[in-house]
This record gives sequence, structure tokens and C-alpha cells, in this order.
Amino acid sequence: MAGAASPDHLFGLRNSFYVGAYQAVITSVQAIPARAALSPDALAERDSLLYRSYIAIGSHQLVIDEIGPGAATPLQAVRLLAVYLSGGAGGKESAIRKLNELLADDAVGSNPILRLVAGTVLMHERDYAGALKHTNSGGTMELLAMNVQICLQMHRSDHAEKQLRIMQQLDEDHTLTQLANAWVDLVMGGSKIQEAHLIFQDLSEKYPATCLILNGKALCLMHMGNFEDAEGLLLESLNKDAKDAETLANLVVCSLNLGKSASRYLNQLKLAHPDHMLVKRMSSAEDSFDRACQAIS
Repeated sequence: MAGAASPDHLFGLRNSFYVGAYQAVITSVQAIPARAALSPDALAERDSLLYRSYIAIGSHQLVIDEIGPGAATPLQAVRLLAVYLSGGAGGKESAIRKLNELLADDAVGSNPILRLVAGTVLMHERDYAGALKHTNSGGTMELLAMNVQICLQMHRSDHAEKQLRIMQQLDEDHTLTQLANAWVDLVMGGSKIQEAHLIFQDLSEKYPATCLILNGKALCLMHMGNFEDAEGLLLESLNKDAKDAETLANLVVCSLNLGKSASRYLNQLKLAHPDHMLVKRMSSAEDSFDRACQAIS
């Protein structure tokens, strides 16, 4: 008689990470029973989720300090992500160079967490074709979900839908499949917005109200023209993380649509995330306006 399958001690950890409950991940790692016999791959996945959660809450230096040079490839990749996100131009160039060295190594280059980090870094660089080069072969639900994100950034919703269908075939109820479905629905618009809202509502009933979930619900309401309720959700998100980039960006848009001043949120966004796309677009628009004024003065 076949033995019972061993419990997946990382199931809850993964789902907390996927919905943005990063502090829950950090706390839950300590709660995994010491007697739990985790394989080397599971240990690496556990630690990568832990350190990626620290990165998500801005504790980059902790990750850099704690992951030593002898750590496994997935953790070395996570450390390089922390270096990239914390450093200036020199730190970013160094992290990208070392990532490329690891990716070129036949022994470790196909590691899914390494490829995921490479995709994340190149998305930050807005090199979407380069990111897709490392993530396109898939292999994990996270890589497939990243493919969806990259395709949407490239304005190729048709390819995003193809990646979503692969995820649905593998596991339609997976948290990442649900999130990817909502992302695609938001881009498709129309009646799909209501479907996206239902997905985020369902996630909010299963998991804590994280910034990711609250922003998802707020985006749906904004698409439906309900800016007042969207603002309430975004303010709730701001109370959870006063520096969350998407919350601040969405509050800028929401405030403008409500006829309110958005300067405070925009200034906060500029200070905390000077490279955010909204900041760059508004700065570009301001420069264009100034040039136009000078031309006619």
C-alpha cells in the first residue's frame, strides 16, 4: 500500500507571498515545525521566499548581509536582486553582470529562481524582450505568471492570454492563475472588469487585505468609475504601507478624477520611487509644458 503523501509545509508560505502578505511569510517561516523534513530544494525555496519577502518590505541590506558567498544558487540570485534594488548605477551594473555570469553557467543557468530574478531585474530595466528570454520556457507557476506580466507590459495581451491558458490547464484554482486572470481581465476591459473584481473580492475573503489585493479591487472600481470607493480602499492600503508605489500612483490618479489635489501623493511617490513610470511620465509632461511656454513667451 502506497504511503500517504508528505504535507507541503510551504503551501501557505507561497500563497502568502503571492498575495503580498510579506510579514506573514517572515513570521510563518519560524512556525514551520523543526521536525519537518524539507528537501534541499524545499529549503532553498523556503529561504528564497523569506528573503524575497524581506526585499519586498525594503530590508535589502539584511538580505545582502545574511546570504553568504557559499549559499545555493537560488539564494545567490536573491542576494543579487537585493543588491540591484538597493544600489546606485554601479550596484545595478554589478548585479546584472553577476546574474549574466550565473545564467551563462550550464550547471546552474536553468535554475527557476535564478531565471525569475533575471526576469524581475530586466523588467525593472524595462527590457521586456530580455526578461522574456529567461522566463519564456516556464517550468513553474511563478515564471508563467511573470510571462503574463511581461506580455501585458509589451502590450501583447494576446500572448498574455496564451500564457494564462497554460496556467489554467495546469491549475485553474492556483492563486497565481487567479491573479494572472485578473491582470488580463483588467487590460481587456469592458465586462471583464467585473470578472476581475470578483477575483480580487474572492482573494480578499481568503487572505489578509494586502496592498496588492486592495489595489486590485481599487483598480477595478476606478475602471467602473467608482472613484470614491476606490479611494477608500487605497487609503486603507496606504495605512498598511505608506511607501507602497502602486498605492501612491493609484491615489494620484484617483484624486485627480475626484477633483482633489494629488500633489502630496505625487511628492511621496517621487521621494520613495523616483524611477516609477508615473513620476517619469509626469516629469516629461512638465518639461514639455515648460518648453512650450518658453517657445511662446
